[in-house]
Amino acid sequence: MTPTSRTEGQSIAGEASPPSIQRQHRTCSDSLGNTNLSNAFTNTTYNSAAPCLPRTSTTQTAVQDAEQNMTLRQCLKRYPKAIMWSVLFSLTLIMEGYSTILVPNLYSLDPFLRQFGTLQHNDDYEISAEWQSALVNGALAGQIIGLFLAGWLAEKIGYRRTLMIGLTAITAFITITFFATSKPVLLAGQCLLGAPWGVFQTISTVYASDVLPVRLRGYLTTYVNACWVIGQLIASIVLRSMLSIDSQWAYRIPFGLQWAFPVPILVAVLLAPESPWWLVRQSDFKEAMNSLRRLRKQDEDEPDADFDAGLVETLNQLKLTNEIEKEAQSGTRYVDCFKGVDRRRTEITCMCWIIQTLCGSTFMGFSTYFYEQAGLGAKHAFTLSLAQFALGLLGVLASWFLLSYLGRRTIYLSGQGLTFLCVLLIGSLACIPHPHTSTSSTNNVPRSAGGASTSSHSIAAGGAIPWTIAALLLVFTAVYDATIGPLCYTLVSEIPSTRLRSKTIVLARNCYNISGIITNLITPRMLNPTAWAWGAKAGFFWAGTSIIGLVWSWWRLPETKGRTFAQIDTLFRSKTSARKFKGTRLVEGELRRDASGSSKASEA
Repeated sequence: MTPTSRTEGQSIAGEASPPSIQRQHRTCSDSLGNTNLSNAFTNTTYNSAAPCLPRTSTTQTAVQDAEQNMTLRQCLKRYPKAIMWSVLFSLTLIMEGYSTILVPNLYSLDPFLRQFGTLQHNDDYEISAEWQSALVNGALAGQIIGLFLAGWLAEKIGYRRTLMIGLTAITAFITITFFATSKPVLLAGQCLLGAPWGVFQTISTVYASDVLPVRLRGYLTTYVNACWVIGQLIASIVLRSMLSIDSQWAYRIPFGLQWAFPVPILVAVLLAPESPWWLVRQSDFKEAMNSLRRLRKQDEDEPDADFDAGLVETLNQLKLTNEIEKEAQSGTRYVDCFKGVDRRRTEITCMCWIIQTLCGSTFMGFSTYFYEQAGLGAKHAFTLSLAQFALGLLGVLASWFLLSYLGRRTIYLSGQGLTFLCVLLIGSLACIPHPHTSTSSTNNVPRSAGGASTSSHSIAAGGAIPWTIAALLLVFTAVYDATIGPLCYTLVSEIPSTRLRSKTIVLARNCYNISGIITNLITPRMLNPTAWAWGAKAGFFWAGTSIIGLVWSWWRLPETKGRTFAQIDTLFRSKTSARKFKGTRLVEGELRRDASGSSKASEA
């Protein structure tokens, strides 16, 4: 659907004749400030802030259709530079995935426990559930602050500069965790590290959605989740290799390796183009044109005049969309996310991330500790965690295949249903009586050396249930990382309006972090033998919360596959129900529902 100037006798639905569209296009090019823009559209962007499309037509509709109809091969050929820069920005999340998984999995490493834990009556060292929660939640609290700062700072100084500040800060803050010798100092380090992590979470997703076309948007936004998994996989490999070290370097080396990430990424960000959408909002049209040029590849047989004309037309689209949004909704504050039609969009974006918590994904974050409390030895627990994150990476690759054939809503609902079955079975199996291998250092064998499982006999005789539970968690991971995990990033980049996208994502991610704080308060208590000691029976709790997420998704989650941002905006403006998003067609300014005839686009 294409925004058009509203003139005398023209309908709100925007059914303008081609000459009217052309006149509007010239007005946009010459003087956007004098254009009387229609109130029928709000919070919309055309397709994306992608580099310009092939100039197939001078009308906005033809340009939009051209992008929608581009094949994956054509997109890869046209936008390799945009893909490269998006991938490089997302590398910050490999660093974050590595860092965030360290502390929860160090709870099963003997040297770390001897330094920061307390000796128990069974001669094992254990960190109390309260401190386990505090160390993980400290980072989440820092992320909440970092996210709000990123949403404000990115709009002031741009995505690149904001990201460079975050990379510089994290380089300094790593020093605190590396040299920490007490829990309070470690907690301070985690809190400070959380702030730049919050910056990375916002910028990588917003930048990807800003520079990529419709066809590539799903793949590159799910790649954000792949970066998380890659980082977690690297951390698992590092931690698994530390089991043979019985000194403080077993945990200091993993902390120190974090310094390998920031400098190379900082150089890449320094060389990257700024988001053209941000530059247009700053009225820096010359730099926006340069950014678009750097994000698009000119074909060898494409004349310079056509290439430049295409850039000009794309820039005009960005200008026009920005002016339409400014007229319909002048604010870009956090409070504006809760006004009018944006209230529904903010709710959906927030819930997409909260569902990641409701489905029971906390088991993955505490996987090594969970495996131990389910009855497996530390050596096996670390090995299974390594396999878990490898499966997670394969799951993300599988999500790219699913995106080609299934809709976002279908994949998300299917993932929630399957993960619900997994946690329900985990809880059910935990109710079956079975020998629980001790985690004490029996026979003077250190726990992290495999002392929790002293013989292959014990595994064969009493380990069937723990190993089955472990297998179910691996299945859970594969399903989660093929559905809920990566698709969340696609949805949160498509649902918000353009001018409020970064702030809506900040709010949504902070909802996730707040829900994460709550789960991190209760999960250690569920698993810790010195607290509630539920162990794998905690699966019942997460089965209950999964049902909440399933019910909400069925009624409220819309289908956005193949839709341009302008079309998504129109569907929200016309108050289309979530289950009718897929079956509603937009034809020349009209909403036509396959099942119930057609209806004019209505004001919200």
